[in-house]
Amino acid sequence: MLNVNDRSYQLPTHPTVVVCVDGCEPDYLAQAVATGHMPWLRRTLAQGAGLIADCVVPSFTNPNNLSIVTGVPPSVHGICGNYLFDMASGTEVMMNDPKWLRAPTLLAALADAGHTVAVVTAKDKLRRLLGHGMEGICFSSEKSDEATLSENGIEDVPRFVGMKVPSVYSAELSEFVFAAGVKLMQVRRPDVMYLSTTDYVQHKHAPGTPGANAFYAMMDGYLSQLDEMGCVIALTADHGMNAKVALDGTPDVVYLQDWCDAQLGPAKARVILPITDPYVVHHGALGSFATIYLPADVPARPVVQQLQRHRGMEVVLTREEAAQKFELPADRIGDVVCVSERFTVIGTSASRHDLSGLDAPLRSHGGISEQRVPLVLNRKLPGLDPARRLRNFDAFDLALNYAQ
Repeated sequence: MLNVNDRSYQLPTHPTVVVCVDGCEPDYLAQAVATGHMPWLRRTLAQGAGLIADCVVPSFTNPNNLSIVTGVPPSVHGICGNYLFDMASGTEVMMNDPKWLRAPTLLAALADAGHTVAVVTAKDKLRRLLGHGMEGICFSSEKSDEATLSENGIEDVPRFVGMKVPSVYSAELSEFVFAAGVKLMQVRRPDVMYLSTTDYVQHKHAPGTPGANAFYAMMDGYLSQLDEMGCVIALTADHGMNAKVALDGTPDVVYLQDWCDAQLGPAKARVILPITDPYVVHHGALGSFATIYLPADVPARPVVQQLQRHRGMEVVLTREEAAQKFELPADRIGDVVCVSERFTVIGTSASRHDLSGLDAPLRSHGGISEQRVPLVLNRKLPGLDPARRLRNFDAFDLALNYAQ
């Protein structure tokens, strides 16, 4: 038995694989299953457990992946976005450095307990966070050709997997994750494996479209191979995905920095978009969650009240309200937190967002409307309370404490 972040876990008796499918709105699976593209998943839903869970808000990649591997919300592990305003230094920074992590991961604890652990993630931005303090294999598809034994626990990864390093803007970046997972299970057979994909496909293709169904058919084939090798599999997502467009198909955007400049004066407030990362071509850094840092002489409540009436806003909260409602670290969010409605995104200033790379109607995430995600296991879960509110960060709990 392991205790990590005040949660107890049974040790694995079968190889256990937890998969985080980036941007996997539940409808992607439903459409792919209904049209015959995921025969393995169809069998699994009948023979195992097909559940719906809530992810962390903001429904972005970093907060949710770290919640999954720590088993706790951002209020405990500290990662509240892909990007934040560091008040100590007065700079805007990426949250991909382990220095921002405030809690140990279950992966590191399992490795410390003598179990073999492997982590494969699509983008390198997550690798250092997921692998922090962990002895074992940990590499990204994006930088797989740079992996070394000393840094990543493995080398010559493209040859090992049998694939070239894919483009970061491709479905193949995620396929590399699955192919690597199957190869590792065949050759190394780790006790625990964590696989995390990228949402490039989901940003471009709606559920049920040929591009989406082809992606999920690919995924289904690799999961079937892991199942055949006797693995306990838990599949979940970091967030859902929705169209974010007006009736004419153009992005439906609330430019929050422009609003603040008009209401409070130019550059008085600072708007931070936690969706921001090095890979913004497919979403233009537009998501449904933003935080505002106000000048010291501007109270938050009047700003909240004004923005609550703004078109496209679902909920606007003070720092304290948002920290409580969304289980966030209060010292790492702004004075005001804004969450937009299902079909609307939030930007800073119109002049600061380059949308020229969008070659399809905008699809994005970040809000409450992208909080519902799948939680599927290829085993029954005896003893699970049917009334329990499930979170995506219960994936390891279900895989180790129920499915084994």
